[in-house]
Amino acid sequence: MAKNGNDAEIDEGLYSRQLYVLGHDAMKRMQSSNVLISGLRGLGVEIAKNVILGGVKTVTLHDQGVAEWNDLSSQFYLREEDLGKNRAEVSQTRLAELNSYVPVTAYTGELTDDYLTDFQVVVLTSSTLDEQTRIGEFCHSKGIKLIIADTRGLFGQLFCDFGEEMIVYDTNGEQPLSAMISMITKDGAGLVTCLDEARHGFESGDFVTFTEVQGMTELNNCQPVEIKALGCVCLCALDLQCRSLIPVYLCISQACTGKFMPIMQWLYFDALECLPEAEEAAPTEEECAPKSCRYDGQIAVFGSKMQELLAKQRYFLVGAGAIGCELLKNFAMMGLASGEGEVIVTDMDTIEKSNLNRQFLFRPWDVTKMKSETAAAAVKQMNPSVRITGHQNRVGPDTEKVYDDDFFESLDGVANALDNVDARMYMDRRCVYYRKPLLESGTLGTKGNVQVVIPFLTESYSSSQDPPEKSIPICTLKNFPNAIEHTLQWARDEFEGLFKQPAENAMQDPKFMERTLKLPGAQPLEVLEAVYKSLVTDCPRGWDDCVTWARNHWQCQYNNNIRQLLHNFPPDQLTSSGAPFWSGPKRCPHPLEFSTSNDLHMDYVLAGANLYAQTYGLQGSTDRAALAKLLQDIKVPEFTPKSGVKIHVSDQELQSANASVELKTLLPAVEASNQFKLQAIDFEKDDDTNFHMDFIVAASNLRAENYDIPPADRHKSKLIAGKIIPAIATTTAAVVGLVCLELLKIVQGHKKLEAYKNGFMNLALPFFAFSEPIAAPKHKYYEIDWTLWDRFEVKGIQPSGEEMTLRQFLDYFKVCNYGVSNPFFMLVIVSSAELSLSCTICIFFFFFFFFYRMNTSWRSQCFLRVSLCFTPSSCLLPTLVFELCCNDLTDEDVEVPYVRYTIR
Repeated sequence: MAKNGNDAEIDEGLYSRQLYVLGHDAMKRMQSSNVLISGLRGLGVEIAKNVILGGVKTVTLHDQGVAEWNDLSSQFYLREEDLGKNRAEVSQTRLAELNSYVPVTAYTGELTDDYLTDFQVVVLTSSTLDEQTRIGEFCHSKGIKLIIADTRGLFGQLFCDFGEEMIVYDTNGEQPLSAMISMITKDGAGLVTCLDEARHGFESGDFVTFTEVQGMTELNNCQPVEIKALGCVCLCALDLQCRSLIPVYLCISQACTGKFMPIMQWLYFDALECLPEAEEAAPTEEECAPKSCRYDGQIAVFGSKMQELLAKQRYFLVGAGAIGCELLKNFAMMGLASGEGEVIVTDMDTIEKSNLNRQFLFRPWDVTKMKSETAAAAVKQMNPSVRITGHQNRVGPDTEKVYDDDFFESLDGVANALDNVDARMYMDRRCVYYRKPLLESGTLGTKGNVQVVIPFLTESYSSSQDPPEKSIPICTLKNFPNAIEHTLQWARDEFEGLFKQPAENAMQDPKFMERTLKLPGAQPLEVLEAVYKSLVTDCPRGWDDCVTWARNHWQCQYNNNIRQLLHNFPPDQLTSSGAPFWSGPKRCPHPLEFSTSNDLHMDYVLAGANLYAQTYGLQGSTDRAALAKLLQDIKVPEFTPKSGVKIHVSDQELQSANASVELKTLLPAVEASNQFKLQAIDFEKDDDTNFHMDFIVAASNLRAENYDIPPADRHKSKLIAGKIIPAIATTTAAVVGLVCLELLKIVQGHKKLEAYKNGFMNLALPFFAFSEPIAAPKHKYYEIDWTLWDRFEVKGIQPSGEEMTLRQFLDYFKVCNYGVSNPFFMLVIVSSAELSLSCTICIFFFFFFFFYRMNTSWRSQCFLRVSLCFTPSSCLLPTLVFELCCNDLTDEDVEVPYVRYTIR
């Protein structure tokens, strides 16, 4: 078994997402901590799971009690055959599987003072007040950190005693802010002006330090200086004696080790709003009596009728990652879909090593298996009664024939466990259309949020959106980077432009050329040049050619291009206003000289050559000595900077660039070039053997060296280039607990908005906030309020079995007293459709025919149904959706809900 400890290396492949939250120093301290957890009921096993996944040195499980029926409501590592057995001993084997780096042992003796001295952290659950007092006094006197936690139904409490010498160095876990500044005045309290590209984000009372100052080096790495914020771009640096008009970097100093603020000793929580809304609906004493079943603990709170409702639920869980695994575990403990119901979970991803740190249903031997199937099987072990079906489908328009009208209408609700906004918004639209409750949640490091969406009651997920992420200007990436984020994005673009896009474009589908020529600025030329090089000039015949290509490309990117840039804009270049060109955010670069003795140079060539070989199906090599020998024989073409080469200094110039002359020369050559079956490479950040991150790290840091930007190690590079979402198991578990409280309200049919709670937490502060969901915004029309949940429901088939006519359709609005006159059908949206071409043509024909009939004297004879043009058996659509443009009775334009017209 691998072990943690002071000298143990951190397995970044396993802990990568957690490392981005805690950092290496905090992880090393965790790996040196021995933890005792006393009490292995539901709360204790949950704590043990998260601590073991976190990667402490050892975990000892203590419990002197045996498993009982009511334990099975929340203790997910106890089974019915374990009744009467010691809870710690039974749980030990299953908890030990979570992390091979953490030895887990069981202890069933007394918690004596001598025994407690071996631990740095003691956690008590399900303990008596006398025991808490005795152990608390001992731990406090010995500097042992103590946590006492307990739950009783819908109540929970937590107490922390971390000793009198507890020091917190990092109070919030946020990355230090940084900003580039343009000027500092000569006053004693220097006025610091930041570049006006963005708000600096600093607050009065923050402490800052300076780095990368040229000309006034005494400021570099100075002692932290307190600041006063004077606006969004200006700061007052108190007691700063300096004069400067040169660009410098400014960043807040947080330092060293301590991570996050602990709870100020006491935390109390209750969720009484989960109880029945109406007093008469409260369960009786008889309904809450034990039934000698695994749900006795839950029945004691909500009663047996509620348990029957839970068993009948049919839920769609989208995603089987960290949140999905926790939801499935809680569903199993609650007995959701343990009777006639069903949980359908879909996830198209396979299990990777990095998942094992948070997605606790998976084990090392599950790597490469499908997440949904593996998670479903694991949960069935926890509660064999739960009915779970695993799918491997991506939710979206392509799978609407699977998740169609019949599927959604059979659901009681949907739970999202997704990691991207687009998929969340798609599922939100489906839930609004089918009027299904949606449980939405997400995490980011120590932060988590929960949103509940209730039909006709709340707004939807899509009703409010975060602002889009700020993009990096193209010219900054191409020629003027000033931060490591810029060089990493440039390296990612290099990867795509060298090893993926040319291979995809080289296949030249029929519309490739047409699409390419429509691109703005010089992009058509860049795309076609890349294809031409892939197919003609740079096509390798073996490994030696791949090495030659990589060496020449290194020379082009890190020497030749930089020399050309400096030829166009010399270091002493002035702008039209007389200011230095290389100032503000523009760093003046310098070219690099290649050397086989430089590891970073060799890393780039080795990774680049192997990736290039992969795109052509050639054999690569990892022999660095042989590579160095090959490189000695490569003749690199001489380069001389040229006059007349246009280098764009802004995105506006780049977009307006014209490359028509070069295109005329290149087009025939590309069209006439031979076709090769090239392999496009999709970037994969978590495989350390595929050369992907090797290339990204080397390419980015070489670019950073060109521009004197501090480099980034592999760990930080993977975070930024891979757009990794930092995550820890504790946040996930806490968020999912809140989600399931909202699920209990939905199943009971709570009607009051104030009963539901959206939640936000930041465990680093710690901060917890709950609020009522925002009510669905109302629109007023003809004395009628309607929301996004409302629509006109029209049944096309009459009780007599005949078709609805157009006149009957128009009369429908008058009979229903909607006050609509002359509805005009602007748009038809085909939902959940897979139509044959003939059916599609018939629909368009019908609508042209329909508009014509609307303006004739016999328009009332026009049937509304599309089946006039094709038989119902040829159409898989049960419904059509119409968007209406209508006038009210005063002939004013009015916005109205859409029409859902049921065909069959």
